[in-house]
Amino acid sequence: MADVRLLIVSDLHANAGALESIRETADAVVVLGDIVDYGPNPHAAIDWARHYATFAVRGNHDHAVLTGERTGTGPAWADLAEESAAWTRSVLDSADLAYLNSLPTSLTFSFGGARFAAFHAAPSDPLYRYLPPETAEADWRAEVERVDADWLLVGHTHRPLLRKVGSTVVLNPGSVGQPRAGAPFATNAIWEDGDVLLVQRRYAVEAVVERLAATSLGQGTHARLARTLRTGEIAGGVPVRGPHDRSG
Repeated sequence: MADVRLLIVSDLHANAGALESIRETADAVVVLGDIVDYGPNPHAAIDWARHYATFAVRGNHDHAVLTGERTGTGPAWADLAEESAAWTRSVLDSADLAYLNSLPTSLTFSFGGARFAAFHAAPSDPLYRYLPPETAEADWRAEVERVDADWLLVGHTHRPLLRKVGSTVVLNPGSVGQPRAGAPFATNAIWEDGDVLLVQRRYAVEAVVERLAATSLGQGTHARLARTLRTGEIAGGVPVRGPHDRSG
């Protein structure tokens, strides 16, 4: 059987400029949630997912925009996240909201002879559980025990991860639209016959910052989002954590 390629992306965050940098070809595409919010182009991001995603799950920001519930973001960014979610909700049309509503919070699928389980955050808490790369082995084991899969795909932290836990490999592709690993590059992953390539690409960050400035988001909100886009860091590079280890 010929090798098959799976493109894995997460945390698009309405960043059309970053999405335009993705040039990898693949037989199928997985989107691990947070398609919208924080960025200036939510309709374009939904349109990209609707067109390309073979498999997709809902993220906490997608859920907040859809339902009006709070994002679950930690205290340091809570006000910003709620303002951004409200603005995003106001500019989406009924078809956009219907697409977000169609997304499950988890899914399992087979591809290339392997079994995959996909969540935005974690099997124990699909929308909100924050599991950064430094998460303890025992916590990861508790998560992989909840799935029957060769590969556990997660996003939410905006930080790439590739880690073997027992017989399962945990893969986080990082963030396309708002990377927080210390560099302002759009990141994704390519899975090919069990091999993984983590990809980082430059894109026109300042053009996205200009699009943010043209929205009705407050000046302070714009400045904080622009800083993260320009630096690839949040709160000085330290992940924000909220109640129950939530972030994102």
